[in-house]
Amino acid sequence: MARADADERRFDTPKGTRRAPSFRGSGDSDRFGRFTEWVARGMGTPGFLLGLSVFAIGWMVWNTFAPVEWRFDSIAIGFTALTLVLSLQASYAAPLILLAQNRQDDRDRVQIEQDRQRAERNLADTEYLAREVVALRLAMRDLASKEFIRAELRAIIEELDRRDDERDEEDAEHASR
Repeated sequence: MARADADERRFDTPKGTRRAPSFRGSGDSDRFGRFTEWVARGMGTPGFLLGLSVFAIGWMVWNTFAPVEWRFDSIAIGFTALTLVLSLQASYAAPLILLAQNRQDDRDRVQIEQDRQRAERNLADTEYLAREVVALRLAMRDLASKEFIRAELRAIIEELDRRDDERDEEDAEHASR
C-alpha cells in the first residue's frame, strides 16, 4: 500500500497506475548481486574445497560404518543422496558464479570506460602543454638576449658620447669666435 501511495505522489507516474516490481536497479538486486559475489568468492577458496571434501568423506564414512538403522544413504546404490546433494550444490553454484562474473564484467566495463576517458583527458592536457611549450620557445626566440641588449646599450652610450664630444667641440668653436 505504501508503494502505491509513493507512486501516486510521483509526477512522472500517471495517477492510478502501479509500476511492476523490478529487480533491476533496486536495492534487492544489488543485495542479491553482492550475495552471488560472496558465494562465488567462497567457492573458489581452498577452505571451501577442503570443507566439501570433508563433508563428502564424512557422509561416506557415516553411511558405511554407522549402525544400519542410523544410515540415511546406502553404499549399495552408490550414495545416491550424496550425489543428489552435490549435484544440487553444483546446479546452484554455476549460475551464481556466472552472475558474479557478469557483475564483475560490468564493473570492468565501467572501469575501462573511465580509464579511456582519463587517458583522453591526459592526452588533451599533454597536447595543450606541448603547444604551450612550443609557443614559449617561439616567444623566447623573439626576445632579446642579454648580450644583444648590452651591445645595443654600448652603441647608444657610444652615440651619446660622440654627440657630447661634438657639442663640446661646437661650444669650443663658438667660444673661440
